[in-house]
This record gives sequence, C-alpha cells and structure tokens, in this order.
Amino acid sequence: MDIARPDIFRRKRRRRLVLSISGAITLGLVTLGVSQLKPAMPSVDGAAFTGTVKRGEMLCEVHGNGTLVPEEIRWITASSAGRVEKILLLPGVTVEPDTILVELSNPELEQETFEAESQWHAAEAQLEKLKAQLDSERLTQQSLIASLESDLAQANIEAEADEDLLKDGLASPLAAKRTRSRANELKNRYALEQERLTISAKATLAQLRVQDAEVERLRKQWELKRRQMEALKVRAGIPGVLQRLGDERPLQVGQQVLAGATIARIANPAKLKAEIRVVETQARDIQFDQRAIVDTRNGTVPGHVVRIDPAAVSGTVTVDIALDGPPPRGARPDLSVDGTITLEHLEDVLYVGRPGNAQADSLVGLFKLVDAGRRAVRVQVKLGRTSVFNVEVKEGLEEGDQVILSDMSQYDGHEQVRLK
Repeated sequence: MDIARPDIFRRKRRRRLVLSISGAITLGLVTLGVSQLKPAMPSVDGAAFTGTVKRGEMLCEVHGNGTLVPEEIRWITASSAGRVEKILLLPGVTVEPDTILVELSNPELEQETFEAESQWHAAEAQLEKLKAQLDSERLTQQSLIASLESDLAQANIEAEADEDLLKDGLASPLAAKRTRSRANELKNRYALEQERLTISAKATLAQLRVQDAEVERLRKQWELKRRQMEALKVRAGIPGVLQRLGDERPLQVGQQVLAGATIARIANPAKLKAEIRVVETQARDIQFDQRAIVDTRNGTVPGHVVRIDPAAVSGTVTVDIALDGPPPRGARPDLSVDGTITLEHLEDVLYVGRPGNAQADSLVGLFKLVDAGRRAVRVQVKLGRTSVFNVEVKEGLEEGDQVILSDMSQYDGHEQVRLK
C-alpha cells in the first residue's frame, strides 16, 4: 500500500518556486542589460572617399557649365517683302560682307523704283526749264535797265543843253523844265528797275532752291527704292559663318517673306565668349573682371568676367566670360564648355576637400578617422568660404586630420562607424 509523503511534495513545490523566481530575475537582468547596450557599430566600405585637412593657400572658385557664343552676331532681315527665288548658300559656310546668300523678287517694288526714277528725272528737267526761264527774265530785265540807262544819259544831255540855252536867253524856261523833268523821270525808273533786278535775283534763288529741294527729295526717294531693290539680293553684311537660314523653319525656294522677316543669322567665330550658368547661391561673390578659366574639353583658355545677369533663371545666374586668348582648336559657337571663376586667393588657412553637403559658412557633421583609419567618429565642423573642390575649415578639425568626404547621410543616426 502507498504511504503518503507530504514533506517530499513540499520540497518539490519549493524547488519549482525558487527556479521560477530565479528565472524571472535572470530574465529581468538580461533585459535591462540589453536595453542599456549601444547600437551595433555599422560598417562602411573602405572605398569611401576621404580627405586630409591641410594648411596653406586656397583659391575660392565657382564652377558652371555653359556654351561658347559669338560676341558678334548679325540677324539678317528682309528690308521689303518678296519671294525667294534662289538660295545660294547653306548653313556652315564661311561668308564675307558682300557674299550674296539669298535672292528675292518683288515686281511691285521694281515698278515703284522705275516710277521714282522717272519722277526724279522729270524734276531735273523742270529745274533746267526753270533755270532757262529765270535766265531769260533776268536778261530781259537787264536789257530794260540798259535801255533806261541810255535814255537817262540822253535826257541828261538834253536837260543840260536846254539849261545852258536858258542862261543865254535862247530857250524858254518851260522847255528847260520839260527836259529836266523827263531826265528825273528816267532816273527814277532806272533806280526802280535796278531794285527790281535785285529783288528778282533773290526770287530766282528762292525758286531754284525750292526746285532743287524737290529734285533732291525725288532723288533720295529713288535711291531708297534702288537700295531696296539691291537688298533683294540678301548679303551677309559681316565676315563670319552662316549659322541659319530662316527663323523657326528653314527658308525654302518659292517662299513668300514679309518685310522684317528673318532671313539668316551670321556669327563671327573669331570672336567668342563663354556664357556659363552658376548656381545662384554661389554667384553672390562674382564681380566684374574676375579671372576665369574656360575648358572646351579640347583645351583651356583664360578669360575674365564681363557681364553678370541681374536675374536668376531656374536657380542659376548667367555669367559672360570674355576670352583673353585664342580659343583652342575646334572651338565653335554653341560648343559646350565648363567655366571656373576665381573669386578670392586665401593665404594660410585650414582647408579640406569639399564634402557633398558643404555650404559656405555652415555647421556640418563629418566623420573623422581614428584608430589608424579603422573607425570614424562624428565631429561638428564649422565651415567658412567654399570653392569648387575645397572648403575652408574654421573650427572642429586640425591640420592632418582625415575625414570622410563621401555622402554619409545614411549614417545620420550613428556617432561612429567602422571602416572595412
């Protein structure tokens, strides 16, 4: 028969209770310990780009992309409406100022030119007729004056003779007075005709001036029409390269063009400048005459800033750089180029390669290499002036320190990383 052993049951229950309490305490301690552990140190590929803090001179530069554009560009427009009869050259050829590009035709302008020339010649003939008429009138007046002068001389002789006879009592006072009166009349007529001749000369000059002005007006009108006719043969106007025929669409034979329509675009490839676009946040320190280097990918050429666009477009500012030397071989309008502008030359400053997130006068977190490059810890670095490839270090780093310059934004939650 079974015998009850209550002491054994109590010992088992006590053992289970002790084990449960011990397990709970152990689990709590483990949980507390794990919660206080720091996150595991992440690993970074050893190929991360690093830079060393240096002291010395640093060039503050800004960089931009753009194109080469001609300094001298001429848009050729139609001076009058016309129809395209011939296209003599195609874009890409070298032209001289007198090179004919396109020939237009305009029958109405031809008729107007003919009529203008006819009117001019008619006015010239009218001027010659007027001159002949005025000369005839002048000669008639001079003949009348000469006749009066002769009559006046004869009347004076007769008057003097009668006065002498009157003194001797051989002539009557009435006859002497009559001859003297006639002499005085002729004298007055002679003076009046002389004055009339003077006035007539002034009137003749005025009439000739009026007719001369009319002839000149008609001549200039004809010359204008003639120049318009000559302009139907569209010429380049400047030496250079023909870049385009037409405006939005290429010019075609038979096409009707209006006055002022674009016929061609001529550019002088010998005079080029670079138009580069700089990020507006970096363009604030750009000034006129600052030195620059233009890279055409086939060579570099020095230059200087000649124009800064006052407005920003799509977050960039356009800067014009004049070339101070001959462009490299193969340089042509619309060629893509890179431009680097030197803003300032700094002496004896701490600087390091420019991190991807670096902005001028900002505070950034960078990972500094420690333990012989096996680890990197985050440090707060105060940056100063920036350049294309370097940035000034004001606080947080010392000469000789190495920092990771690659984008480390994915490790923002970590204060240190391990380098593989």
